[in-house]
Amino acid sequence: MKEDYQLIHKIHISEKATFLAQELNQYVFRVSPDANKIEIRKAIERLFKKTVLSVRTMQYSGKKKRERRADFGRKSHWKKALVTLAAGEKIEIA
Repeated sequence: MKEDYQLIHKIHISEKATFLAQELNQYVFRVSPDANKIEIRKAIERLFKKTVLSVRTMQYSGKKKRERRADFGRKSHWKKALVTLAAGEKIEIA
């Protein structure tokens, strides 16, 4: 089993993520691509000491990246998790 800090990479901050946190009590995290919903739920509950109601995940494929003339590379694939917390519980984003 992986450690909590290996599963949860960082909190994803964007305009939409900020709106979800303020209005719907949902937080967006970048997580390990091989993490499942149960592991993500337990990691969030242990790290932040909050009650998680639901977890939704989305897979994103890495974009093509062009270097120099004909060398093509690829950014790494990543996974996003949308975590809904119980009413009245907040995570402080600094």
